[in-house]
Amino acid sequence: MPESLKRLIESFKMLPGIGEKTAERLAFSVLNFDDEQIEFFSNSVFNINKKVKKCSRCNVLTDGDICFVCSDENRNSELLCVVDDVKNVFVFEKMGMFNGYYHVLDALISPLDGINPEDIGLEKLIDRIESSNFKEIIFAFNPSIEGETTAMYIKRVLADSNLKFTRLASGVPMGSNMEYIDSLTLERALADRKIIE
Repeated sequence: MPESLKRLIESFKMLPGIGEKTAERLAFSVLNFDDEQIEFFSNSVFNINKKVKKCSRCNVLTDGDICFVCSDENRNSELLCVVDDVKNVFVFEKMGMFNGYYHVLDALISPLDGINPEDIGLEKLIDRIESSNFKEIIFAFNPSIEGETTAMYIKRVLADSNLKFTRLASGVPMGSNMEYIDSLTLERALADRKIIE
């Protein structure tokens, strides 16, 4: 196999979830690109770290200083959705069901992993909340001990504010088998139960 092709296969294997066979398939696909496609592909990869950065307000990925969400003045300025992964912002935006603002933390509090409150970018979040007119803070973390700990810590830090703190409802997914559901999900489902009308 030519050395250039080997290097391309190794490059694809650096991506998560890409094994040897998939990397080979992708590399052979690239061989079929015309010059224009090759140039577009290589420029996209080359420029990704140079042009994409975090929004100075909320940490959402952007090509400029302010992201597309923060620059949209038609959004509900009373709602702030706090997430721990920038990908979750794009999930919400694809659904088109939320028109407030977002804030992406650097991580969730996890003492076992050496991640303490000072490591999650909390100062930026608190400064933003104190300088805005948010009325409700929505915690949209994965249901986990780390997510629960982080939400409770932020709530405690902002205890003197008049903010309403909420989290996404969670529970037993449709079609799932109860014996395979973790205890935290079941506990949350029981606590968030609804009246049947």
